[in-house]
Amino acid sequence: MQKQLGFLVDLGKCVGCRGCEVACSNKHQLDHLQYRRIMNINKENQVLGFLSLACNHCINPECIRVCKEKCFYKRRDGVVLYNSQRCNGCQRCIGACPFQAPKVNPRTKKISKCDFCFEQLDQGLEPTCVASCIVGALQVIDIMQPIPVYAQEALPNFSITQFTKPSIRVILPRAPQCFWRKG
Repeated sequence: MQKQLGFLVDLGKCVGCRGCEVACSNKHQLDHLQYRRIMNINKENQVLGFLSLACNHCINPECIRVCKEKCFYKRRDGVVLYNSQRCNGCQRCIGACPFQAPKVNPRTKKISKCDFCFEQLDQGLEPTCVASCIVGALQVIDIMQPIPVYAQEALPNFSITQFTKPSIRVILPRAPQCFWRKG
């Protein structure tokens, strides 16, 4: 069976601290550019939770399909990488990605994106965003393996495309349990 690495995000644990965002920006020395971002999940003007998103390293990445310069490629473990030397700055990949994962680097005017901290993965370490999450809301998983019971492929009413098949799974917050007895 082929491996496909992805992220598991536990919405019941994420507190929206943005530690994963900051750690990613610091590691990649990004000024005014974010590979990972925290989205508020709102309902009726109330924040219900937070979703940490980056490149989803899709099974069928649109960025690979639309890039005429062949800048994007996929590793055997499913991580989608990018060769900036080949980029001409056309930005076709930005328009094609349903998650707007590729970003224009304001310094180089070329595309850059989350690389899953592949150098760390190759050393048996976690990506910086996962390692920095103090509540354990982010994990690396192989989505080709059985996923945790509470995990699902998408959030209700969240635009996840079935064509690209993003490598992200989410655990929705579970209802709080009451542990006291009424006397």
